[in-house]
This record gives sequence, structure tokens and C-alpha cells, in this order.
Amino acid sequence: MSETRTLADLKDLVAGTPAAPEAAPKREPKRDAQGRSYATGRRKDAVARVWVKPGKGQIVINDKPAAKYFARPVLRMLITQPFLVADRYQQFDVMCSVTGGGLSGQAGAVRHGISRALCNYEPELRAILKKAGFLTRDPRVVERKKYGKVKARRSFQFSKR
Repeated sequence: MSETRTLADLKDLVAGTPAAPEAAPKREPKRDAQGRSYATGRRKDAVARVWVKPGKGQIVINDKPAAKYFARPVLRMLITQPFLVADRYQQFDVMCSVTGGGLSGQAGAVRHGISRALCNYEPELRAILKKAGFLTRDPRVVERKKYGKVKARRSFQFSKR
């Protein structure tokens, strides 16, 4: 026969086990001999290799200042977002090399790389950056061209005659 349990029985059963499982182990900062943290960021076809270290807030991309490499203000705003969200604006120097894709994809890759590097430098920032969505790689990429089509989905122009 099936055994029926009351709420009191379940409470007694649970009382014998530990109240809460042990918390996840603390993450250790990952830093090299120069005190930098490294991470790779990706967006579309762009790949950014990012090093972050404490400093005055200088961002260098492919041996150029960020203001010169990303001329559009929107792209410059994009790469500073992780620092603003983490409340670390102008506290870190960033050295970055980025290849592939266009400027918009490269800016997204740099932002992703900066976010991951900040998490490696200060693991307690992970929750803030994760909630803001900066640690997730944006999966949207260009759709491939199909045969019988002009582009991915656009058909050839219809001609009645």
C-alpha cells in the first residue's frame, strides 16, 4: 500500500539534512605577470583580443586611440558600457586587437571582450555584467545566400514578358 506522509513528517525528514547546500566556490581572479586580465570577445565575424589592467581609462584598439578607431559616438558609447554598468569608468586601461567584420561588429566584439576581461579581473562583477547581458555572445549573424535567390531571401524580379 502507498504510504501517506503528513507535513510534519516531511518537516522531520528535512530537519535531518543540512539547511542549505554549500555555496558555489568563489572564483579566483585570473591575472598575468603584468597584472592584466585577458579575454576574447566575438560578434558577427569580428574577434577581439582584450587585455584589461588598472589605469587611467585609456582604450587602445589596434594601436590607435578608441576615439580615432571608432569615429562614431555610438560605437564609442558601446565599448564603454561595461565600465559604466560596473561603476569602474576610467579605472582600467584597455589594450585590444580586433580583426574581421565591420566597425559595428568590431565594437560589439570589443564590448564582449572587455566584459569578459573585467570578470576575469574582478569575479564579483560577473553578476552585474551578466544581468546587463554583456557576457552573452550575440548569436545573430548574416544569413547565407541560397541558390535561386538574389540574396538570402530576395527573389529575382518577376518579368511578365
